[in-house]
Order: sequence, then C-alpha cells, then structure tokens
Amino acid sequence: MVESRFHSDLEQLKMTILRMATLTEKALEKSVRALVERNDELAEEVLKGDYEINLLEVDVDRHSLRLLALDQPMARDLRFIIGSMRISVDLERIADQAVNIAQRAIFLNNRPPLPPNQAIEELAETAIDMLRSVISSFINQNADLAMDVCKMDDVADELNYKILKDLMAYMTTESPAVERSVSTIIAARCLERSADQATNIAESVIFIVRGVNIKHHCQQ
Repeated sequence: MVESRFHSDLEQLKMTILRMATLTEKALEKSVRALVERNDELAEEVLKGDYEINLLEVDVDRHSLRLLALDQPMARDLRFIIGSMRISVDLERIADQAVNIAQRAIFLNNRPPLPPNQAIEELAETAIDMLRSVISSFINQNADLAMDVCKMDDVADELNYKILKDLMAYMTTESPAVERSVSTIIAARCLERSADQATNIAESVIFIVRGVNIKHHCQQ
C-alpha cells in the first residue's frame, strides 16, 4: 500500500513537471511570435501566464521535499526527485526569459522596425527546438536525446554572437537605432540563455537515467 502510494506520488510529480514544461514552451513560443510578428497581445499573455509557472515550481518543491522526507527513496527514484527539482528551476528560468523577451517586444513593437535579421529567427527556432527535445527526453527517459540537446547549444551560442556583431556594426552607422538595437540584443541574449537552461535540463535527464553527473561537461 505504501509503495503504491509512493509510485502514485512520483507520477504526480512527473505530471506537474510536464504541466510546467508545457506552459513554459508555450510562453517561449508566444514571446518569440510577439517579437517577430510585433504582437503586443501575445506579449501580454506571456506576462500574465508567468504567475502559474511560478506556482508550479513551488508545487514541485513542496511535493519533492515531502517524498524525500517521508519515503527516503533510493537509487533511480531518488535521482528522479532530485532531477525534477533541478528541472523545475530551469523551466522557471526559461519562463522568466520569455517574460524578458515579451517586455522587449512591447518596447520594440511601438517603434519603427529594425532591418530583418534572419539570425534572430534561427536562434529562436534553435532554442524552442532544444526545449521541445529536452522535454521529450524527460518524458521518455531518453539520455541519448538529452545528449543531442547538449550538442545544439553551440549553434545557439554562434547565432547569438552573430546577432551581437551585426547589431553593433549597424549601430555605428545608425545612431538613432541604438536603443532599439540594444533591446534586440537583450532579446537575443534571453534566447541564448533559454538554450543554456535547456542544456541544464538535459544534464538533469542524463543524471536521472544514467546516474552520472555531467554538469559543466555536457558535450564530453
């Protein structure tokens, strides 16, 4: 009976993480659309939705601590609980990055548009793809897929650098666009940070599945 309740509680923890992941993915997608499509309504939806994601992180912590205190889990169950707590932190941080992007979008949408920059859309696609893939790796407990997510982080870094370099060059010739360019650089940085946090989640999935800690050595 106790074991049955324990596994039911573990499943509930997983469902909470998945709910949080779904909302975070939607928030990141909406923030990118708000930026690219110049859509203030989508940006406002991201800002309003952040509260629920924060509450879910608190729920994950409370649920996890209860499992640790009452059941003293071992081996993979223990790793799952610890990994879930880490994952919830990174999901909440990605949601915060989405909020930051939405705020930049609201600022930029009410000013003349900058010239199109394909690298921004590519970076957004990369970050969202990494998040989707790492969520799938968690659902399926697939360490190989999580490792693939780690390898994608270099692409995000390179795109972020390209955006920074291009916009800095643009600002030197178009001084009236400095404020808008800086806001776009901040939005790109938020996308790059989202990719970093997806990589952190991948590390947690590998920890859960394989029992090894590859933090800071994800691509080895």
